[in-house]
Amino acid sequence: MKLLTGNDLKSGAVVWWDGQAWSTHIGDAVDAGEEATDILAREEAARRVNAAYAIDAEATPTGPRPAHIKDRVRALGPTVRPDLAVKAAQQQGWDWVI
Repeated sequence: MKLLTGNDLKSGAVVWWDGQAWSTHIGDAVDAGEEATDILAREEAARRVNAAYAIDAEATPTGPRPAHIKDRVRALGPTVRPDLAVKAAQQQGWDWVI
């Protein structure tokens, strides 16, 4: 599974491609598959996202889980301060950062 992530151009927030637009919640992310490169080119040209890239992930019962620790931290927040985690992560009960 390939997910697309980057930073919102206006706020700097971490965003995930949901199939139509960018969402701040990884739970909304969809598999971009073979279209990842085309989507990234189109979205960067439209200036909706900054530094976007494709990542490997796996589907889990609670939603997509990035393969690399860097992207897990981007998705859920810092590992050393769980109280600063992304609120959606806390509500979903996701505990897969490490």
